[in-house]
Amino acid sequence: QVQLVESGGGLVQAGGSLRLSCAASGRTASGYALGWFRQAPGQEREFVATITWSGEHTYYGDSVKGRFTISRDNAKNTVFLNMNSLKPEDTAVYYCTAGGITWGQGTQVTVSS
Repeated sequence: QVQLVESGGGLVQAGGSLRLSCAASGRTASGYALGWFRQAPGQEREFVATITWSGEHTYYGDSVKGRFTISRDNAKNTVFLNMNSLKPEDTAVYYCTAGGITWGQGTQVTVSS
């Protein structure tokens, strides 16, 4: 069983940047695609980004393309989400997932206008 722990959330002004991290522990996340989803109050969970095990392929939700970048460090079992040009509508709890099977507890991102 893989355990995932997110960090790096916080409060930032619109136009600012944040970097989220998700560390996998327990059974290695080897072989898993790792990704990020987010959920704002009263809304459904939304796909943000995912990266294949090799890191060769990345995919993004339409609302974050060109602003967010996902990357991973397999030696450290960690996936990152660099978020730039943040908007108030990016405010949500951000969740890390391994293969869509295991989920972290989430980290809050709040973007003020």
